[in-house]
Amino acid sequence: MKLYAFYYSPTGGTKHVLDILCSVWDCEKTFIPLDELDAPVTLDNADACIIAVPSFGGRVPQVLIPKFEHIRGNNAKAFLVTVYGNRAFEDTLAELEDAAKSAGLFCCGGAAAVARHSILPKYGAGRPDEKDTEELKQFSLKCRDILHRDFPKPLSVTLPGNRPYRPYATLPITPSAGRGCTGCGLCAEKCPVKAIPPSRPQVCDKSTCISCMRCVKVCPAKARRVNAAVLKAADLKLRKACSERKPNEFFLPA
Repeated sequence: MKLYAFYYSPTGGTKHVLDILCSVWDCEKTFIPLDELDAPVTLDNADACIIAVPSFGGRVPQVLIPKFEHIRGNNAKAFLVTVYGNRAFEDTLAELEDAAKSAGLFCCGGAAAVARHSILPKYGAGRPDEKDTEELKQFSLKCRDILHRDFPKPLSVTLPGNRPYRPYATLPITPSAGRGCTGCGLCAEKCPVKAIPPSRPQVCDKSTCISCMRCVKVCPAKARRVNAAVLKAADLKLRKACSERKPNEFFLPA
């Protein structure tokens, strides 16, 4: 058996959660960034996969949906994970389940894990912490054990979310380059939606940008940032929803 770990982690939080989950699996592992998936990946029926994505406004980042066309699931078991910034994950798991099923995967578990908010890092700061890490490991051990259990009836797991999904909308925040920009172009290279032109990395197409903050994360000169007034407005909008510590949630067959 092989474990495929598909993920999208523009600022590192989702990958950190995925690494914790995968740490308890004692088998061959292959890590595949979903946003870079451009060729078919075929799973065997005996394989398993974990798919981990951040929640963008309570939905799967839409840039990822076409990537599932490259996955040949062959009814391999899938465990679905969304990582959210201490606000809410709403319809993310439901949409991720539909995308996984369209790829021929058999969904038999899911989780919503809290990590630091990618735009306003004071929310969810320090998470996943020690308590979160233990919860994630215990969940992943249960997922691993599912593969070796004989069930008297077909696996059935209910993941939360609505269909139709909530309207897709993210915070209208577009990072820009300051005077420290060296024009290296790394932000343009790493942008998942090509919103930054390689020839002019100082600018960004606001209509294309998905506010994933990857360009801010990868900038070697730390020259990309979000306007302070825009951040303050976003903070005011999210403060009530994000201030209280949110739990991790886990969903496994009954």
